[in-house]
Amino acid sequence: MRVLIVEDERVLADTIAEGLRDEAMAVDVVYDGDDALERASYNEYDVVVLDRDLPTVHGDDVCRELVGRRSPTRILMLTASGDVDDRVDGLTLGADDYLPKPFVFGELVARVRALARRSGPPVPPVLEGRGIRLDPHRRRAARDGRELRLTNKEFAVLEELLRAEGGVVSAERLLERAWDENIDPFSNIVRVTMATLRRKLGQPPVIETVTGSGYRLEAR
Repeated sequence: MRVLIVEDERVLADTIAEGLRDEAMAVDVVYDGDDALERASYNEYDVVVLDRDLPTVHGDDVCRELVGRRSPTRILMLTASGDVDDRVDGLTLGADDYLPKPFVFGELVARVRALARRSGPPVPPVLEGRGIRLDPHRRRAARDGRELRLTNKEFAVLEELLRAEGGVVSAERLLERAWDENIDPFSNIVRVTMATLRRKLGQPPVIETVTGSGYRLEAR
């Protein structure tokens, strides 16, 4: 899943981003409304975590613009105010959820995951296929009952393959969904990550390379 953090308190923004990356999410960070609108115009995000009180372009205006684009991206609005009227205002603007500061990080993660499940076709909270069971919320994965010790990127790649339900996922799509915008698009990181993931999944092989197209979970 890919998330955009829009927060002018840089320490808070970077802390949230680091925490979400530890949850195997691809995260980009901007610190003002102008940059938020620019990034959202050319990157596909499942969720935007949007601070309401932003410089240059207010969070309310960013929300209106994103909603006006009819994007499937979900918006989680943050605010220093816990006032009910403020929450109502934020939701009326088109935000999908609202979280007052200070917040418990675990709740933020749960809300982001819940919103991400609504940003596309319905996806179950626990993904299963070819003997693989992946629980993003608990950050656990297993194959045939054997626990898999995966890196964040391996976990994210496996999640994308399971979400595709046997469909082909291109290397470009994996770069977009599992890495942030700082990755070199000409890097061989997808191929390297796929090799280590295959090794950890063990035998029989379960990930198929589709020449010229990408990767998919093999049918039984």
